[in-house]
Amino acid sequence: VQLVESGGGLVQPGGSLRLSCSASGDSFRTHNIGWFRQAPGKEREGLSCIGHNGDDTWAADSVKGRFAISRDNPKNTVYLEMMSLRPEDTAIYYCAADRCGDDAARHYDDWGQGTQVTVSP
Repeated sequence: VQLVESGGGLVQPGGSLRLSCSASGDSFRTHNIGWFRQAPGKEREGLSCIGHNGDDTWAADSVKGRFAISRDNPKNTVYLEMMSLRPEDTAIYYCAADRCGDDAARHYDDWGQGTQVTVSP
């Protein structure tokens, strides 16, 4: 499934953004979806994942309580609601189908273009 990330931008510390991960076609609802990010000079890391029907979610400790993942299958979209943003959240954010966590972040190689999030005064 081909995924496209959107919703990034420039935000002040403490602000919020909602990222979207969208796809076309009928198979989207059958896929688990993961969100990842890569900051300049750092390895890509796994942030959060959601099961195909939205019942199961996981979040990394670094974003737990600040980022919330959800999905709207009729709209073929998974969202990442990001709150209380910090400068260290500055990164390119990616989504991927059927991938979750740091291990997937290291070994998966079919990433899309991602969406840039910059947190700065």
